[in-house]
Amino acid sequence: MKLSKVDLSFQSCTSSYDEADVVIYSVPMDATTSFRPGTRFAGNAIRVDSFGVEWYSPYRDADLKDFKTVDTGDLDLPIGAVEDALDIVYEATKTVIKDGKKPMVIGGEHLITYPVLKALHEKYNDLHVIHLDAHTDLREEFFGRELSHATFMRQAHKFLGDHKIFQFGIRSGDKHEFEWAKKHIHQQKFDFEGLDKIVEQIKDKPVYITIDLDVLDPAVFPGTGTPEPGGMQYKDLLWAFDQFEKLNHIVGADIVELSPYLDPSGASNAVAAKSLRELILILHKNKNK
Repeated sequence: MKLSKVDLSFQSCTSSYDEADVVIYSVPMDATTSFRPGTRFAGNAIRVDSFGVEWYSPYRDADLKDFKTVDTGDLDLPIGAVEDALDIVYEATKTVIKDGKKPMVIGGEHLITYPVLKALHEKYNDLHVIHLDAHTDLREEFFGRELSHATFMRQAHKFLGDHKIFQFGIRSGDKHEFEWAKKHIHQQKFDFEGLDKIVEQIKDKPVYITIDLDVLDPAVFPGTGTPEPGGMQYKDLLWAFDQFEKLNHIVGADIVELSPYLDPSGASNAVAAKSLRELILILHKNKNK
C-alpha cells in the first residue's frame, strides 16, 4: 500500500513520507457505531481546526516544525464493508511499521484500533496497550457482531493475552464486562489514578496508546457519539500525556470517536486537534530517547 502526503495536512506536518518518522493517517469509518454516527468526518475536521492551534506546545516544550511528520490523509475505505475496511487499515499499518515509522492514527470509531493492534502485535509480541475511554469495549459481541466498537478490546485480548491491557477512566459497560476485566486486564474505573505507577511498571515494554476522546466529560468534549457524564477534565488528559512521556518504547497511538457535527460550537474539534499535537510530539520525543 502506497502512502504519501496530502494537500490538506495537520498543521506543519508536511514532510515527505520517505523522510518522516511519524505517519498520520485517518480512518473514516463509523460502520458499527451504535448510537450517534459521524466519526468518519473527524480526520479532515481536525486538519481544518489544526490551523487554530499553535505548532509549539508549552506542555512538551517542543515544536512540530522541528520534527519530520507526514499526514497521508484519509484511507480510502469501502462504505459498509466492515471486514474489507479493517483489512485496509491493517495493511496500511503494516506498511508504516515495515518502513520503520510510527503510526499516529485518527478515527473513526474505536473499532479501527483493532487492525492497528493486530499489525503491531505481529512485530511486537510483548505489546502492551494503554486505553483511555469512558467505555469498557469488552463485550464478546454486540448486535450480533464480534467486531464492533463495543467489542474491539475483547477481540484484541485474544492475541495480546492477559495483563497486557490497561484501561483508565472507564465508567460505562455491561456488568459481565466489568467482571471479566477483574481476571484478565488492569481496569481503573472513573479516573486516571495509578496511571503513573503503570507507566513505571511497563516503561521499557512496547506500548500502544489508544484514546477514545469520550473519556473526557461531555461538558469538555460534547462532539462524540456516545457521551458519558462523569468524565475527565482536559487537565487530567494533559497529566496523562505527561506520564506517557516517561515511557521508553511507544510504538504508536490513536485518537478516536470525535463526531464533529455533533458539536456545532467547534470546541470538540479544538480539543481533538490539540490532543493530536501533543501525541505527535510525544511520539517524536520518544523516538529520540
